[in-house]
Amino acid sequence: MKSVTFKLDRHVLELLQDGGHQQFTIRSLRAAYSRLLSSPVNEVELWRYIYDQVRRLKRAGWIHQDPVRRRRDQVFHVLKRPADLNVSLVQHRFETARVEPQLDGKAIGEQMLKQSQLCPTQRLEALAKEIRLDMLTALGEAERYKQLFTEMPVLKARVEEDYLQARDRSSRLLGHLRAIENTLKTLVAA
Repeated sequence: MKSVTFKLDRHVLELLQDGGHQQFTIRSLRAAYSRLLSSPVNEVELWRYIYDQVRRLKRAGWIHQDPVRRRRDQVFHVLKRPADLNVSLVQHRFETARVEPQLDGKAIGEQMLKQSQLCPTQRLEALAKEIRLDMLTALGEAERYKQLFTEMPVLKARVEEDYLQARDRSSRLLGHLRAIENTLKTLVAA
């Protein structure tokens, strides 16, 4: 089987390997992550970041959602790391208190070259690809819920709300995708 590189926040990995987080909620993981930071951060941004990390871990098969579905404080369980996953640890983006070393003229030139290579078009294309994948996942989820309560009407009361949430999520993602694609068209045309 082909090995896949998976970028994971160093602190999230530490928390998942900690015995106290083999079963967690996004709220508990966010609180534990926040305690590891040296400076206060925007709670909404941190929640989004942790949610994204959990979503990626779930898609990779490293964690799974508890069978009991909850509207709030959904429980997740840590599984054994998939064998085909090559983990690349990254520093969290919330550590802004670090002092950057002084750069000489050559180092500044190299840094500017690196930044110019990460052009907005490439970043938008990567973002569009990620949003497209999330949108297809949400569409598939909504489609399956609808199929379930069509085939088994007794389930309709239980899964209809999940169906509506998945459908709304796919609609929002479609809006995000259209905005990015329109922005890309504008950049290419310029």
